[in-house]
Amino acid sequence: MGTVSLLKCYRPFFSTLFPRSAPSTPHAAIFRKKSPPSFCACSSPPFTAEKDCGKSGAQGFTLKKPSPEVWLHNTMSKTKQLFKPKVESKVGMYVCGVTAYDLSHIGHARVYINFDLLYRYFKHLGFEVCYVRNFTDVDDKIIARAKELGEDPISLSRRYCEEFCRDMITLNCLPPSVEPKVSEHMPQIIDMIEKILNNGYAYVVDGDVYFNVEKFPEYGKLSSRDLEDNRAGERVAVDLRKKNPADFALWKSSKPGEPFWESPWGPGRPGWHIECSAMSAAYLGYSFDIHGGGIDLVFPHHENEIAQSCAACNKSDISVWMHNGFVTIDSVKMSKSLGNFFTIRQVTHP
Repeated sequence: MGTVSLLKCYRPFFSTLFPRSAPSTPHAAIFRKKSPPSFCACSSPPFTAEKDCGKSGAQGFTLKKPSPEVWLHNTMSKTKQLFKPKVESKVGMYVCGVTAYDLSHIGHARVYINFDLLYRYFKHLGFEVCYVRNFTDVDDKIIARAKELGEDPISLSRRYCEEFCRDMITLNCLPPSVEPKVSEHMPQIIDMIEKILNNGYAYVVDGDVYFNVEKFPEYGKLSSRDLEDNRAGERVAVDLRKKNPADFALWKSSKPGEPFWESPWGPGRPGWHIECSAMSAAYLGYSFDIHGGGIDLVFPHHENEIAQSCAACNKSDISVWMHNGFVTIDSVKMSKSLGNFFTIRQVTHP
């Protein structure tokens, strides 16, 4: 997982069997299947070789099955720790997916190959894994790109979700157990925002709903940031109506020409961070094993997710927060917003 998030296994990871080319089956059909496609982790159990002296005195090797211990680097504790599932023989894992407004780049490839390897290895060890990876199909960047191209934002996002699926097939990544979309989970998102408001952690201003970071004393525990150091983060505009500059939007009131959904606070759409809290809770509950993504998501995205989820349910608890490092160009993070990227297609189909 790079130098930032490391996977250490005391059980050797046997080579994965991949086909020479991507499956010919249409991507939509593959992603509907419950059983894995033809590319899958080798199912034969791995062994380690150990020297042994037989009765004849000749030296040889016997095969010894090692302990299936998995050590993961936890961003929260800043240490490697032995993985212990909350439910025996089961793993719940949520990985933040792409914001679908363009073709995915090789920085995305690094994220999803990393967690695909972890997914495969847990399955190889015999765990029943529920792997949830979302699509953000409602977002400021999608709306801006749709206006630029003269397309409907939801249609544009749907198209790029399909392109992402094709890229994952090319990379031989297994389909996750579930791939929820923001646009299909508005009831769950609105319900969570109502819980946060009812619990006193948010406030409403002119149809917008903001999370009050000062109400959550543990804010900053994942990123090790002091509240005084925090400012409006990525995808967060400065708004003088906020009680604190670090307060972030849970719900945004609608603007002319933008997609919207009805809510108790008026028509609008969710903020970026609330979507993953709501969808992870919908499929894995408030307490599960692993939440992952790229290192750029530690702040503000995952920090805000922790605050939201704990504000909605005080029993919210993620065992391990995992993050992989950047892919960089000239020591600068590869990013669509910076324009310094190579798409997966450019690398796999030069």
